Amino acid sequence: MRYVKDLAQLVEDRKEATLRISDQVWEYAESRFQEFKSAAAESEYMKEMGFKVTMGIGGEETAFVAEYGEGKPVIALLGEYDALSGLSQEADIPELKPIVPGKDGHGCGHNLLGAASMAAAVALKDYMVQQNLPGTVRYYGCPAEENAGGKAFLVREGCFNDCDIALTWHPGWTNGVTQSGSLANFRVFYTFHGLSSHAAGAPHLGRSALDAVECMNVMVNYLREHMIDEARIHYAVINTGGTAPNVVQSEAQVLYAIRAPKVTQVKELFERVSNCAKGAALGTGTTVDIEQVSAYSDYISTDVIAERLQQHMEAMLPIGYTEEEMEYAKKFQEVITDLDRKNLQGMAKKVGGKNAKEILDKPLWDFMTYPQGGSKGSTDVGDVSWVVPTGQFGAVTWAAGTPGHAWQVVAQGKSPVAHKGTLFAAKVLAATAYDFLTDPELVKKARENWLEILDGETYPGALPPDAKPHIW
Repeated sequence: MRYVKDLAQLVEDRKEATLRISDQVWEYAESRFQEFKSAAAESEYMKEMGFKVTMGIGGEETAFVAEYGEGKPVIALLGEYDALSGLSQEADIPELKPIVPGKDGHGCGHNLLGAASMAAAVALKDYMVQQNLPGTVRYYGCPAEENAGGKAFLVREGCFNDCDIALTWHPGWTNGVTQSGSLANFRVFYTFHGLSSHAAGAPHLGRSALDAVECMNVMVNYLREHMIDEARIHYAVINTGGTAPNVVQSEAQVLYAIRAPKVTQVKELFERVSNCAKGAALGTGTTVDIEQVSAYSDYISTDVIAERLQQHMEAMLPIGYTEEEMEYAKKFQEVITDLDRKNLQGMAKKVGGKNAKEILDKPLWDFMTYPQGGSKGSTDVGDVSWVVPTGQFGAVTWAAGTPGHAWQVVAQGKSPVAHKGTLFAAKVLAATAYDFLTDPELVKKARENWLEILDGETYPGALPPDAKPHIW
């Protein structure tokens, strides 16, 4: 198909700028709601490319939308650019070596994610100009996917209300279309308040907030036996109340992530976890403040969009790697843990069956991996998918077996392998976006398919009305 080749060439024509911005965002490595430099780099480029840019959408300072064209259909391309805390790492080095210990790093590849979606939007816009095509293309610069669910706030504020189709992707070590099934997820702070006293001289006068946190955690651990198998609960103690053991801690705080396949299930678990907190407060003579700061909905894949993504992915694969790139990937495979290696072996058996050994010999999986089931992680793309027919896929950007949210991802984030995956993703997105931009019947078919999948359900909108995007 001519348009596929034309769009791919347009992506190639601007690849230096795309990869430069991706590498810049990698260098900035800004975490949730602090992505000021990253958002500026992308938004300024989109202005240069002829897009109308609106900053600070949805009440988020580091969110923006870049728009070209007018009228229907409205095609949304979703990008991200937030990093993960504590994952600073030098590039291209297969050993743990932070640039600045304790600082942030792109352990989920969002520098690549945003760059590819942005490149697809630019290529489509250029083609619209060449072919005099009607319709609207938008690139959404979305902050705080990690931990804060930034897109949920954008959905709540109506930023996607007039979109017809939403498309996105995610870096990884397999090429495949994303199925429905990510976990809905609440993030909740439990802050306990007690009374300080001398732990030796007058312990009876104190009421320990840290004791309350520990009691809560024990109760939640017992709760795990009595919840559905698919649910997940995990926590981090944010504030232990100080470093002096001879002072009864008057304040302590724990952050919980509560996950389940459906928002309704998360809501039920949230109530039960909160009851554990209240019981811990009652038993220790303290009080507790409960603050839900984010909510992720489960992801709904629209089959009509997924099929079109798959067609383009199959046509554009293999990406093609040099011997040098293969050797590069092998070095990173050598430094994954035994647990990650077992996970890789299990995935190879699912994907390849009798050919598993042959697949394991390949450090880069340059082929299509067909859906194996929904993710056990969470994504705020899920919130978008409840209000707009949405399609998402994954593309190879690092060595097979690389663990997510780890220093190995950061180290590979500026490599030729990562760059090739980024350009591949941009081409798939651009071609798929063109299909829906130019075919009203396909848009209609996607919407009908989406409504059928929803089967009367509507967006759960699980964010508390008073929740605001903020740094915590």
